[in-house]
Amino acid sequence: MDSLDQEKKYTLFAGRLSPIVDCVVALAAGVLTTLSAAPFSLWWLGPVAVALVYWKIQSLTPAMATLRGWCYGVGLFGSGTSWVFVAIHDFGGTGAVVAMLLTTLFISALALFFAIPFGLYRCITGPRLAFLSFAGMWVVSEWLRTWLFTGFPWLLLGTSQIDSPLAPWAPVGGVYLLSLITALTGTLGVEVLRRRWVFLVPMAGLWIVPFLLPAQWTTPAGKPIQVALLQGNLDQRIKWTAQGQREAISIYTAMTREQAKDIDLIVWPEAALPMLEQEAQRILEQVASDLGPDTALLTGILQRDGEGRSYNSVIGLNDVQGEYQKAHLVPFGEYLPFQSLLADTLAFFDLPAPRLTPGSDVQAPLHVAGTTIGTAICYEIIFADHVAQQARNAELLLTVSNDTWFGRSIGPQQHLQMARLRALENGRHLLRATSNGVTAIIDAQGHVTARAPQFEQTGLTGEVTPMQGLTPFSRTGSGLAWILAALLTLLGLPLNLSRSKNDAFDEKEPRDVLGK
Repeated sequence: MDSLDQEKKYTLFAGRLSPIVDCVVALAAGVLTTLSAAPFSLWWLGPVAVALVYWKIQSLTPAMATLRGWCYGVGLFGSGTSWVFVAIHDFGGTGAVVAMLLTTLFISALALFFAIPFGLYRCITGPRLAFLSFAGMWVVSEWLRTWLFTGFPWLLLGTSQIDSPLAPWAPVGGVYLLSLITALTGTLGVEVLRRRWVFLVPMAGLWIVPFLLPAQWTTPAGKPIQVALLQGNLDQRIKWTAQGQREAISIYTAMTREQAKDIDLIVWPEAALPMLEQEAQRILEQVASDLGPDTALLTGILQRDGEGRSYNSVIGLNDVQGEYQKAHLVPFGEYLPFQSLLADTLAFFDLPAPRLTPGSDVQAPLHVAGTTIGTAICYEIIFADHVAQQARNAELLLTVSNDTWFGRSIGPQQHLQMARLRALENGRHLLRATSNGVTAIIDAQGHVTARAPQFEQTGLTGEVTPMQGLTPFSRTGSGLAWILAALLTLLGLPLNLSRSKNDAFDEKEPRDVLGK
């Protein structure tokens, strides 16, 4: 009798402990995904993280699958977007307690983009072909995160594969195809661990095909262009003060005069001069007069139109045609979503209300130094389809950014990795000019060919080659990968519907830490 009582107590204890351990494993999987991305770049951990989340998820209730997804999201964003606290507290002037509260809310909300899809996955799919439907649902969750509530496609699974053997898939289907293949590697790996050896064949195929793809989809369109990217390293805390304005003017005008006369293009970062274009007009005219006759300059700057609307823009000096206005603004940083609902909340926390206006979704490329340049300002570089749209009519890509908001966190390295993937996806050389790093020149295969040290006032010189032709991804964007992900998800739907409601999930199947 005593042994039976002890066994019942153990079973009860194990049942209570299992959800806790399951959450810990899911949290760890989220952290592993962060480690797969920059600056750690342990890309092989990406499939491992997927495998941990996928393992025996079919034995969980929808509620437990939702909890597993949420814990994974907390682990991912808690470790991978910790820089949000730095931006809010160190540079936003918010107290530590409020900053921690806002960061926690941010992470908890983002985690729902895994919680809800994984709970839904458990409701609508059956055990057969689960390795396909789970990978498809993973990318569906990334698709939702890309556009819902203005979108936040940061730390997409596929981004971590920029340096892996899977990278040649990027010009074919972009970051979401990379995510799908990485997720499939994880789910197929689980099936192999279950001694279903036949799954080794498709898993090997996913990793062998990239060696058969073209090494380069685009070709040079002209001679290399000599460029100089200037990194002023101005302290963000004083940037928008009178002192900051004076220092910015002194830094960038002096650094520009120091550049060689054979430079074709000089680039200043986002909002290099902390003032409106109208206020900087006299300074810009002086800079233009100091440039060589064949040297153009591009700079990020704020603009205001006749109706009082403000834009985050890139303009040019010395025979530059066109300008660019940032179309995808940072929510809460540059504009306030749901303004009628959230304005009072910002006032309660004593936070500034952003007031920038987005530019048009479709803008012509800049004509500079005998070539065309597609532009993305800061946050926009993380949106693969926005950059692909720019690349279709451009021979080079440019992104200017003010990454001082990240402080000394891992954020700038993650930002650079996403820029590298945009270059690879579109077969275009990419210039990345930032306020304090990481300033870099990236070739058409996503390799960094030159890089400036962070947190230093410096100029980075090098050359880039205009490219012509389009990659498959540049032509079609992410649509095909999204459709494929949706189809894979739906493969599990009819099988689940064929079962009765009573046996939709097997209560007799034991559930341990990994959902067995």
